[in-house]
Amino acid sequence: MSDAQSFLRATSPDYSRWCGAMEVHRRLLSLNPEYAENRALIENTAFAYESMEQVTARQGLIDIPVVVHVVHSTPEQDVSDAQIHSQIDVLNQDFRASNPDVSKVPAVWKDLVADARLQFHLARTDPLGRPTDGITRTRSANDDWGTDDLVKFSLSGGQDAWPADIYLNLWVCQLRRGLLGYAQFPGGAASTDGAVITHTALGTTGTATAPFDGGRTAVHEIGHWLNLRHIWGDDDEGCSGSDFVADTPNQGGANAGSPTFPHVTCGNGPDGDMFMNYMDYTDDAAMFMFTKGQSARMDATLDNARLTLTRQAVAV
Repeated sequence: MSDAQSFLRATSPDYSRWCGAMEVHRRLLSLNPEYAENRALIENTAFAYESMEQVTARQGLIDIPVVVHVVHSTPEQDVSDAQIHSQIDVLNQDFRASNPDVSKVPAVWKDLVADARLQFHLARTDPLGRPTDGITRTRSANDDWGTDDLVKFSLSGGQDAWPADIYLNLWVCQLRRGLLGYAQFPGGAASTDGAVITHTALGTTGTATAPFDGGRTAVHEIGHWLNLRHIWGDDDEGCSGSDFVADTPNQGGANAGSPTFPHVTCGNGPDGDMFMNYMDYTDDAAMFMFTKGQSARMDATLDNARLTLTRQAVAV
């Protein structure tokens, strides 16, 4: 870790909380035995796909319907349609490896860049079959939100999820503690399934604020929703954690800012950390790839834990 990154880690209490997915995951593991059982099955399937013992039969694209729930207490938090559409545009580039900055992937890893064959669209019909623009807007008395999922329920001032077997639910709000977003891994309750993004890290326009104004927070969180782990394995720089993907190098911890290649940790030289991976913590402008191993894990999720959603996508 560079001196600048070490200083950031030491002086910013929010650094380790930019993404709250693992915080939510650990809470659900401790409180919900069914979630723990589901996760074990999902991980067994993911291992089979990532190790190529099993491969997807899918040939074409999956087009996922998205509903964006904007929960706001101020006009600023009530993000514009244009800001939401800019986020969908980023998702459609990044999950197809058609983002212009993919050209920056170091030569040693260019062959690992994956087209996940996923695209996204704002839902065209609501759960009752009525036409919709795929956006709900809820004025709330709550100024901000944590990782306790309260933003996902109207009874607590948020907005209820649309059926998780049909839609990807994205909640946009003001998150606390400098948190950029969080997501629920597959295997949890439908009522809380989806991802939450703070409004200043959504899309590329409007309230999106540098250095998180490239739409990559939602890419990262949807990666979790599709069962991807943080690339360093969430072991507090112990060099013993794993993201369960063979083609991502072991690394010592999260990277911040825009590191210079190569950045070596955990004896992973000469190439070092794959800090440009969407599942690291770098600035939006510094992350621009998924790997083939990560794509295989996403395939496992889409073929199994989220199969009903992909079957419904054409209709909505």
